Amino acid sequence: MFSRNYSYLLPFSPSTLLFSFILFLLIPLNSTAQQNDLINASISGTVKDTEGQPLPNATISLSSGKKSQTDTYGKFILKTLSSGKYSLSISLIGYETLKQDVALISDSTLNIAFVLQPANALNEVIVTAGRKAESLKDVPSSVTILNARDVKEQLNVNPSVTAILGNTVPGLGTSNNKATNSGQTLRGRQVLVLIDGIPQSTPLMNGSRDIRTLDPSVIERIEVIKGATSIYGNGSAGGIINFITKKPNTDQTLSGTSSMGISGNLAHPSNTLGYRFSQGFSGTINKFSYVVNGTYNYTGVQKDADGNVIAQPDGLGENSLYNAFIKLAYKPNAHSEMVASYNLFRSVQNSDYVNVVGKYGITPSVGQKGDDPGEAAGTPYNHNVLVAYRNTALPLSSSLDLSAYYNGFVSMNRYVAQGTAWYGPGQTKIQSFKKGVRLTLNTPWKAGSLGNGELTYGLDVLNDRTNQVLTDGRVYIPDMNMLNIAPYAQMKFDILTNFILKAGIRYENATVKVKDFNTIARGPNGQGSIPVSGGKIPYRATTFNAGLRYNKYDIFNPFVSFSQGFAINELGRILRTATSSTLESIATDPIITNNYEAGFSSRLGILNVTAAYFISTSKLGANLVDVGGFLVPQREPEKIKGYEITADLNFSPQWALGGSYAYTEGKAEQANGTKVYMNGLRIAPPKATAYLTYRPVSALDLKLFWVYTGSRDRFDVRANGLFANSEGDVKEVSLFNLSAGYRFSQKWSAGLGVENLLNNSYYPVVSQYRAIDAEYVRGIGATMSLNLNYSF
Repeated sequence: MFSRNYSYLLPFSPSTLLFSFILFLLIPLNSTAQQNDLINASISGTVKDTEGQPLPNATISLSSGKKSQTDTYGKFILKTLSSGKYSLSISLIGYETLKQDVALISDSTLNIAFVLQPANALNEVIVTAGRKAESLKDVPSSVTILNARDVKEQLNVNPSVTAILGNTVPGLGTSNNKATNSGQTLRGRQVLVLIDGIPQSTPLMNGSRDIRTLDPSVIERIEVIKGATSIYGNGSAGGIINFITKKPNTDQTLSGTSSMGISGNLAHPSNTLGYRFSQGFSGTINKFSYVVNGTYNYTGVQKDADGNVIAQPDGLGENSLYNAFIKLAYKPNAHSEMVASYNLFRSVQNSDYVNVVGKYGITPSVGQKGDDPGEAAGTPYNHNVLVAYRNTALPLSSSLDLSAYYNGFVSMNRYVAQGTAWYGPGQTKIQSFKKGVRLTLNTPWKAGSLGNGELTYGLDVLNDRTNQVLTDGRVYIPDMNMLNIAPYAQMKFDILTNFILKAGIRYENATVKVKDFNTIARGPNGQGSIPVSGGKIPYRATTFNAGLRYNKYDIFNPFVSFSQGFAINELGRILRTATSSTLESIATDPIITNNYEAGFSSRLGILNVTAAYFISTSKLGANLVDVGGFLVPQREPEKIKGYEITADLNFSPQWALGGSYAYTEGKAEQANGTKVYMNGLRIAPPKATAYLTYRPVSALDLKLFWVYTGSRDRFDVRANGLFANSEGDVKEVSLFNLSAGYRFSQKWSAGLGVENLLNNSYYPVVSQYRAIDAEYVRGIGATMSLNLNYSF
């Protein structure tokens, strides 16, 4: 167990490790490869999935024994072959093996394009859990993957990524129909959100806008790693959501997809019309490749099932979304690649409606015509810049991934006529600017008859500068300037082929600088403001992880794991409520999370099942509790536990049925030893999902979704007869959504989606537990989206 400062010094310094890495990189590359010019015949081609995306690392095998692998763009070539007939096999974990007979002619090249069909989802390849590509069957933790088809199906229903994830990922809270992801914790803890490895989250001051930071049109897949992880560091106590952006088309110089769509309320359509335009281009020119995409999405007025305009604060009604994305790649040879990408996301609400406050538990808040005196709320901008280099031909068969990134993120909160934490009206915005470098090296090794292994190791450097200010110039949270240098190592050992052992260590060496500041005044003439002397807040901690998975039998594939997470979470809230004049007397210790998990996956014929049970503890958490009308972090011991179950039945190529159930509960221990339930900001009610798929013909897909959230009533009203902030009772919600897709031809297709198909009148989970009159808002009524797509 950890002492209060959670510090464990490593036997080496970060600078020593970095110097060793540099020396390692300076070793000359292996240059002994020889070319054989005596080519009689050859085979070349591409391997893609059913969505047209290239599949790297697929194995191409000839009956003669010769083999090759596809590169990043799904391309391969086999040279120096004799003429004659062969049996060709293409295999990749997560896909059905494809076999084909070929006839080769001397002094010629046979070009073939292959499409692999997805196999058991338990075999999918993921890149997030261990920072390199590996099979899901080798990962001793719970993982949810949404591929391109899943994202496309959900996009038909609702184009917001918060809704897409909330409707599909067990353990993640459901969407609140707003521009924020408030309440969408993962297993009761904050999640680290990444785009191609670039952190979007603002753990120094959580603004709850980090999930909704890109449009689904640029997403290739989403990988959700659950539970604390010591591989990614700050902010990943609950797990990781990594959005992986699209790869270029390698078969054509120019290809693309044009999409346009409309949306609106089915029962009360007046003023609800929305529209969407998206244009993407992709291609490869010699050694260069590119992806370019632009999207504009406007959401009309949103109405509930009864036709009332939904209250506007932080809403998606009359919201304009812009997303611009570009990715450029250069591949000088088969072993190396350079990639540069940029993503701009902007989502703001310009509404001519204002909020008419209702009464919690009695009448909903609704919107009426009026002018909001504040600036447009939402995400004015989120910039992501990434430059990466990869080399797979280092000495000792090692590979290198080196990336540098920049993230500039501003989120604007709604205007309030009277603040609870400051004097008078105001509107705050969180500003976060991150710069970082990530170095990842991977070296395989052998242990004779015991099996093979690999070591992944590297260094993360992150500078995160975050603050929160009011638009009138007042400072709510001072500038927090963090520098974090974290070396890490992760070992994977395939013992006797079927036992996968993983263990790792990460050393966090972070310092946050804060200049002298005054807490914000709570009365006229600076009343209640406290001067605080600035300084440096050091954080030192070593976190560990270990896991074991046995993957010999598909019928029972069990795993156990232990992993720790590190977070400087909610430091901004701690500083803004300071009652002391020095940083040394403020409780700013980090949150060290211990995650214990056991689970299994199982495949029995047409049935796939996964299950996991977890316990998550921290000796010093940051449970947000209502104190004097605003939320204050309570540094208390915490224990969260729960379980998740998923099942999928593939009856035939036409019919499939599946679902999931997730349960989480958590308590914090007060100073007097009393254990109290954690509120809705952290713990979501039980959630169940189900789907039914019907494909009567290959061109038509029909899918019915069910999303259910159960009840949770853990708190009593306070002395004033009201629930405290985020302690309200939650009643069950049951919704049906429909997604349909039809392909007219190879180039033309259409998608139809209906959210809240039965037009149920309901209150989202967040509206219920928040127990605040202004936020007691109904969910949207039956809303239809129709999209038309043209691919070339």
